[in-house]
Amino acid sequence: MQKHFFLETFGCQMNVVDSEQIVDLLRAIDYLPVDRPEAADLILLNTCAIRDKAERKVYGHLGRYKPLKAAKPGLILGVGGCVAQQQGEKLLKDLPYLDLVFGTHNVHRLPELVQAAESRRKRGHAVEFLDRETRLRLFPRRSGGEAVTRFVTVMQGCDNFCSYCVVPLVRGREISRPSGDILDEIRELAAAGVREVTLIGQNVNSYGVGLPGELSFARLLTEVEGIDGIARIRFTTSHPKDLSDELIDCFGSLKKLCNHIHLPVQSGSDRILRLMNRGYSRAQYLDRARRLRQARPDIRLTSDIIVGFPGETEEDFADTLHLVEEVRYADIFSFIYSPRSGTAAATLEDPSTAGERQARFDRLLKVQEEISRDWRERDAGATLEVLVEGESRQGQGQLFGRTTWNRIVNFAGSRELIGQIVPVRVGRVYRNSHLGRLIAD
Repeated sequence: MQKHFFLETFGCQMNVVDSEQIVDLLRAIDYLPVDRPEAADLILLNTCAIRDKAERKVYGHLGRYKPLKAAKPGLILGVGGCVAQQQGEKLLKDLPYLDLVFGTHNVHRLPELVQAAESRRKRGHAVEFLDRETRLRLFPRRSGGEAVTRFVTVMQGCDNFCSYCVVPLVRGREISRPSGDILDEIRELAAAGVREVTLIGQNVNSYGVGLPGELSFARLLTEVEGIDGIARIRFTTSHPKDLSDELIDCFGSLKKLCNHIHLPVQSGSDRILRLMNRGYSRAQYLDRARRLRQARPDIRLTSDIIVGFPGETEEDFADTLHLVEEVRYADIFSFIYSPRSGTAAATLEDPSTAGERQARFDRLLKVQEEISRDWRERDAGATLEVLVEGESRQGQGQLFGRTTWNRIVNFAGSRELIGQIVPVRVGRVYRNSHLGRLIAD
């Protein structure tokens, strides 16, 4: 009898890559994916712990699956990812209907945990951190399949220990993957029809540290540039303190490198940046933004900003607003600070009220929306190169693709265009996507 699994993925691109690996591992033990949890024999959540809201969301979803488990006793329910790494065996104690827990370093052990649960031998958990050599052997490697774009993992973990962040606690210390393995994977992806690769890691700018004689990240990008079949290159996430002159120069010299960089600033206040342990000043960040635009004038920047970090004053927040207005991001991902257990910031006192934090957050969104609208409206009426990724969620025979600035564009066209870069004239612009018309070649 065919077995089926339902997989929910929360969080960052690293989790997306882990979920792709999970799909491959489960197929190898004869499980096929389904779109509805009610149709599954196995339900898995690949979780995120970056904010309290994300963690609570996981518990909420597990609660909704509890009745399914009661109605179908043979159903296996499991949790992986960062919440699993952080909570470990406690999840099994708190949730008696949960069958298995696997952490960020133990995705490869999922088949044995599932098979143990199938035989009702035991509820399983695997959350230990692995040694460096084992981690190097277990870097996820993906085939092209029918994909036009692919994430390629170049490093894992983080050594920065920003005072608010749990990543080093749930992903482990920083480790770079050998460049030869990365380039071999990208060549295989290109041969399978992949046109765009996004090199990912918690801090790609420090790629190569700890690997004697290894390429710098800028040099790695240059090597990827030379791979036939790859038309576009992206990368994320980029830590400002490690954004080198060599990497900035890549935006002036590499034609395949997209005109977009995500450069999280978190705050515009020097005092708050020091409390966050970010390792750069406001002036240093602004200088990097300026030099990026010198290297490639049409580059668009996006960023992350935390509002309400413990001790943030109105003056600190004003510094953040002024920085946003000066840099003029195409978009930001902003969050109200959420204390995370085990981080240094969780011990800091915060005299501000929830109402004050929410008011500042709303002001930031209002300022940024005006700036984002200006960037969107610049695209209206323009003919942009769009890499066609597939059929649009909008339906009606539409395709979708992305501009070099990572904006989604929907337009009518034939499926034969998937994988091609085509000219599309943008007619209408919306908050999350554009609507355009294919221009005949």
